Amino acid sequence: MDKMRMESVDLTQKNIEKIYELFPSVVTEKRGIDGKIKKAVNFELLKQILADEVVEGDEAYEFTWVGKKEAIAEAVCQIKKTIRPCKEENKEWDTTENIYIEGDNLQVLKLLQESYLKSINLIYIDPPYNTGKDFIYPDNFLMNKETYDESSNYFNENGEINFSRLNNNLRPRFHSDWCSMIYSRLLLARNLLTDDGAIFISIDENEDYNLREMCDEVFGEDNFVAEFVWSGGRKNDSQLVSVSHEYMICYAKNKSYLKENNISWRERKEGIEEIYAEYARLKKIYQEDYATLQNELKQWYKNLADNHPAKNHSHYSSVDARGIYFPADISWPGGGGPKYEVLHPITNNPVKLPSRGWIYGSTKMNEMMNSDMIHFGKDENSVPCIKTYLRDKETAAPYSVFYKDGRGATKRLRTLMSDDVFQNPKDEEIIQKIIQFANMGGGRVLDFFSGSGTTAHSVFLQNIQDNKNRNFIMVQLPEDLDEQFKNANEKAKKTLSKAIRLLDKLHKPHLLTELGKERIRRAGDKIIDENKETEGIGNLDFGFRVFKLDDSNMKDIYYSAGEYTQATLEEFISNIKEDRTDLDLLYGCLLEWGLPLSLPHISEEYQGVTIHTVNSGDLIACFDPEINEDIVREIAKRQPLRVVFRDSSFENSPAKINVGEIFKLLAPNTRVKVI
Repeated sequence: MDKMRMESVDLTQKNIEKIYELFPSVVTEKRGIDGKIKKAVNFELLKQILADEVVEGDEAYEFTWVGKKEAIAEAVCQIKKTIRPCKEENKEWDTTENIYIEGDNLQVLKLLQESYLKSINLIYIDPPYNTGKDFIYPDNFLMNKETYDESSNYFNENGEINFSRLNNNLRPRFHSDWCSMIYSRLLLARNLLTDDGAIFISIDENEDYNLREMCDEVFGEDNFVAEFVWSGGRKNDSQLVSVSHEYMICYAKNKSYLKENNISWRERKEGIEEIYAEYARLKKIYQEDYATLQNELKQWYKNLADNHPAKNHSHYSSVDARGIYFPADISWPGGGGPKYEVLHPITNNPVKLPSRGWIYGSTKMNEMMNSDMIHFGKDENSVPCIKTYLRDKETAAPYSVFYKDGRGATKRLRTLMSDDVFQNPKDEEIIQKIIQFANMGGGRVLDFFSGSGTTAHSVFLQNIQDNKNRNFIMVQLPEDLDEQFKNANEKAKKTLSKAIRLLDKLHKPHLLTELGKERIRRAGDKIIDENKETEGIGNLDFGFRVFKLDDSNMKDIYYSAGEYTQATLEEFISNIKEDRTDLDLLYGCLLEWGLPLSLPHISEEYQGVTIHTVNSGDLIACFDPEINEDIVREIAKRQPLRVVFRDSSFENSPAKINVGEIFKLLAPNTRVKVI
């Protein structure tokens, strides 16, 4: 039986495996620092194979900064960490597929590499903007001068100023640490996206250009989709220019895949619902009197304010039994279309012909007329049109520039939380819009800078709108609000004070994560309460499982037994930490096996031991300290895909060998491991 690693996946070895698939001859073996044989790459041979396509020296276009190499190394290095379930903080644990993880997002992303590889459909993040003003996140990444001078070779080996570096002043020192912070996380995030997936990143002008450079490198310049400009209302506190916008950078995982599979992004047009509501009101009054209904609808459009979104669709003002439509051009684009007589249905005279000819041939035109899809004028003196119904044109490609007053989100969140406990929260309706057009088919949404939990709220909103069960993974560092308070400005202190008061009322620790979870709970409850009569609401998921990042479940002896004497080893009855539960071990195994954290599981008692079954047999685990042959046979009879036991559950090596033989006989396709 193999022994589980109980640590994050070795991304370096996985990358070497990918190289091996392409160039097997360049992969060799070497002995690692732990004494074990590992695969390695002969780069000299690889360079020979690639010949002239290898770039050497400084003559290459690239984006770099002090600390980039360390950021790359940080992204791929293994960690001995795990995530532990916290059932007491969850909402609907047994049924929900939503995940909330407390912990450093870089380490969490490493742990998710196996379980969620190529399974995230949409990533939205709102990272720190590097303004030095954010009171929740560390938001000022200015590197001290001494560190920068040392890292950037500001001085030569003789202690003299290296004048070739003299142009690097405060500006690169300000940006380098921020670039390193975000770069390593983007490298890991890309691995999680599906082929049709995309990432959206909110940012402002402080790091916009650097972020674009990094994303071009990580996701590929060809996969750049758009840079959205969000205008959020005027500010009057600037001496020169009132900057009232921020950006959302968007990259696809594989833009070519989207094109090849005819995947288009479409969003529901604003103002549509108001038009339908007015039409329904008028229909009740005028019923089949379509002429009067049509005139009233046109008057309604006319009375709307100029900035009302419904006014953009005022050309949809004609009405018939099918609904609201627009009489669209029926002539051949560019000219040269067929020309033939079409008789007016009332006067029976030939109608006026379009100068460019008809868009349809005569047979198709007759079919359209018989289906009442052609709009005729009062008489034959006007050119007919084709009826284009509003219901068929409810969506459009999203605009890259849009306006949305950010104060609305603040007011809605204040109402939800009963006070202003978040400063400058993201607008849940904007993120909902992104989910709507870029994640139309559903799937998983990831936000590893979860903050106030806006993305989770947005997922709930979109699910209720289109009756789909997308699920989310939120990751957030448990920032200490008391510590943040010490260094906050006066405005931030007011918000922090209110947040702390709310947490005290709820008897919760003063952590940002506690605020985020409370916001998600309240958002779900509010949506359920407002949509009690909505069909299918009972099938939608408004819960979430809570996990917390922690050190490995295993004692150090598990990883470094060679450093201990036999006498010392005998002191360790178990290699598992005493404070760890069966559930802790179970979810650690799920991560290593590459199984989602959202899978359902049951626990049952059998002959005095506890057997945990995940997703009807994807994994069965038994962590009891003593397991007899009958229990092993019972588990094998169920023929699970995977099984895991405690290594110490078996008396000796022959007993473990016997376990292997039982599974060979009863469940030969089952993979068995121990911890």
